[in-house]
Amino acid sequence: MFFVDTIELEGLGNRSYLAGGEHTAVAVDPPRDIDRVLAAAARRGVRISHVAETHIHNDYVSGGLQLARVAGAAYLVPAGAHVSFARVAVSDGDAVEIDAGVTLRAMATPGHTPHHTSYVLHDGDRPVAAFTGGSLLIGTVGRPDLVEPRLTERLARAQHASAHRLAAELPDATAVLPTHGFGSFCSSAQAEGDTTTIGEQRAGNPALGVDVDTFVADLLAALDDVPAYYAHMGPANTAGPAPVDLTPPAAAGAEEIAARLAAGEWVVDLRNRVAFAEGHVAGSFNFEAEGKLATYLAWMVPWGKPVTLLAESAEQLAGAQRELVRVGIDRPAAAATGGPGQWLRRGEEAASFPRSTFAGLAERGAGRVVVLDVRRDSERAGGWIEGSVHIPVHELHGRLGEVPGGTVWVHCAGGMRAAIAASLLDAAGREVVAVDDGFDAAREAGLPLTSG
Repeated sequence: MFFVDTIELEGLGNRSYLAGGEHTAVAVDPPRDIDRVLAAAARRGVRISHVAETHIHNDYVSGGLQLARVAGAAYLVPAGAHVSFARVAVSDGDAVEIDAGVTLRAMATPGHTPHHTSYVLHDGDRPVAAFTGGSLLIGTVGRPDLVEPRLTERLARAQHASAHRLAAELPDATAVLPTHGFGSFCSSAQAEGDTTTIGEQRAGNPALGVDVDTFVADLLAALDDVPAYYAHMGPANTAGPAPVDLTPPAAAGAEEIAARLAAGEWVVDLRNRVAFAEGHVAGSFNFEAEGKLATYLAWMVPWGKPVTLLAESAEQLAGAQRELVRVGIDRPAAAATGGPGQWLRRGEEAASFPRSTFAGLAERGAGRVVVLDVRRDSERAGGWIEGSVHIPVHELHGRLGEVPGGTVWVHCAGGMRAAIAASLLDAAGREVVAVDDGFDAAREAGLPLTSG
């Protein structure tokens, strides 16, 4: 008998896995906060005998090295990955026994990276699951442009060949268990569905339905922006990440919060965007703890700049710390919990700005105010409000000077990124209205849209 448990990393849009038998198990592509994996093993009553990486990750800091050390497990890393620590180098066809009758076989699947390796779990002689990392995903594949621009087309062609190899060599019933594709920017598109098999992918994955030239052209044309912090993840994983420290940060009072803002540090308010708009510390930025906190904060903050976190509760703060260590923001400079009443100095008033909808914008008149669209290029290509200014949210901090004068109505596709952008503009002293609405409502409101 075998089992496979999925460990969701919703903030990053990834998954990790624990798989094995009655006594021992393998952890595949584990997150940096390894206590979640250890807890999963404890619930199963198994020992982690192996830790396997499908590739050197570009979108998060791996917990593989530390987990292998803590568990006394063999650390399986593709032989083609150049790393600075001891590991078991695995090559195509290598197999290890995980538990009685349960084995793991390496299958070279380059494309997402040159050394990318998938792992096929066998129950006896029967392949039951394929941990495909950033190779074959659900309805798509991992993107090939995160390693080196000169390699992108070559890796795209390799990605096509790897997807076809998986489909040709594995039975239809084999479960496909990717790491990426659930919101991660490592995926070339959003995953279609939650679970799948080789047979389902053979029938519906575009990579398996077109010739290589068409596949490469379509894939390269659809590539989206790359989060800036990705540049730091590969080197961290190659060097060997340090253990994490999730103990509470030093507590900051109102005077310290003000001093850190005056020093140009980032003070990040984790509360929901409604609460932030209603009242916040002037100069602070709003990155909702319940949104894609790690992705967008790590993408936008100047790398290495001290970050102070403001949370409504100790639980919210702890959750944010956990998200942030996964992308290499290891220790907040300081933190505070509660609300503006605890974070403002005596005599200071909370800052605020209004929120509205696309219907509210239509009523105001889009041609009479500055409309700022902070969606990505790929999203805007589907249509935009006529006359709107376009600056993707991840570029806004460095391009505030390009926003025309006057009150700014800022929108994205749903509201979260508009709230981030509104907080940046508000901190810069601009009059801003955050459009907290789905973009489909823009057409329904009668706003003039254009495209092309």
